[in-house]
Amino acid sequence: MSRIGLKLLEIPEGVDVKIDGNTVTVKGPKGELTRVFHEDMTVKVEDNVLTVERPSDNKEHRALHGTTRSIIGNMVEGVYKGYEKALDIQGVGYRAQKQGNKVVINAGYSHPVEVENREGIEIDVPSNTKVIVKGIDKELVGAVAANIRAIRPPEPYKGKGIRYEGEHVRRKEGKTAK
Repeated sequence: MSRIGLKLLEIPEGVDVKIDGNTVTVKGPKGELTRVFHEDMTVKVEDNVLTVERPSDNKEHRALHGTTRSIIGNMVEGVYKGYEKALDIQGVGYRAQKQGNKVVINAGYSHPVEVENREGIEIDVPSNTKVIVKGIDKELVGAVAANIRAIRPPEPYKGKGIRYEGEHVRRKEGKTAK
């Protein structure tokens, strides 16, 4: 039994969901998202309530049931509210700055690393040690934030690097002198 797949999804005011076979299009105040789902899953909208149904109880259909419901829920929330991930930069001389549609990050390398905006993503730099990735597609926002973090992941000895806001980095003890 899929607890997530059986949950009803209430569509908020101002969000429009169109279903064409196995293609779901969600349009809202922040934008529009379209995605093609597995042909076995049945998506229905009745009275601003979306339901996802599966044809059988085999393992593949049970897995797809909850996944489909979660992805559609993320699409609805994305076009209604949007998503954002904040990253903190820690380390002496580590900083970020916005130059046009690029973000230039100095993270201890011999050269600055440039990150270009992707379509549907907005990258803000409110201060030189903070980067905020915003967008309507949860998957894309997470991927861009992960790529920025991968430039210099936090290291466990001094804690220097780029980390998600609120991420706890487990610190290790260094070498001891005799």
